Amino acid sequence: MADNLQEQLYQNIRAGLLSGRFQPGERLKIRDLAAEWGTSPMPVRAALQRLVAEGALEGEAQRSLRVPAMTRARFEQLLPVRCNLEGLAVELAAARISKAELATLQGCIERMHVALHGRDVQAYLADNSQFHLTLYKACDNPVLLRLIESLWLQVGPFFNRLFTEADLSLRLNDFHQNAFNALQVGDGKAARAAIEQDLNYFGQFLLNLLSLE
Repeated sequence: MADNLQEQLYQNIRAGLLSGRFQPGERLKIRDLAAEWGTSPMPVRAALQRLVAEGALEGEAQRSLRVPAMTRARFEQLLPVRCNLEGLAVELAAARISKAELATLQGCIERMHVALHGRDVQAYLADNSQFHLTLYKACDNPVLLRLIESLWLQVGPFFNRLFTEADLSLRLNDFHQNAFNALQVGDGKAARAAIEQDLNYFGQFLLNLLSLE
């Protein structure tokens, strides 16, 4: 029972990091999280320590842990690795993706469109995370997926910077739609190109923000 609770808490916090629920530099207090989920501090501490081991959090075990801050140098290292790994996953997924997975992607695109127009940051980021990770899981390569998710745990909190410029957000869903169109006809190279364009477009914007800090 305790193991199941720890796993559930781990998955909840992990999903929050992947979807950008938590901000870079934000402190995650064990007692606050325990109160939020109605549990004792012990399973929360264990779940957080797993994320520390994965590089998603940093800090002292007996105190509050923190989402690592993002620097330009760190993001410059992460971006090309993400493009290569995520691009490969998309190209592999094109030949394997199911109708049910395509339906999930389409639903994400539709909800992201609504969120973008409503400037609902958390709704957009949640569906953006679901879109990308559903797509990458379809590559049917667990090793590749683990590497991608490890990188997403590091960059997910930084995605909150997405809506700091009014003229950026409305273009973002075009890349998802282009990837989806390519996947529907099994064109892995075109789907890969669309996702890499998405990562680079967003990445360059975030690099520019980091240059101003």
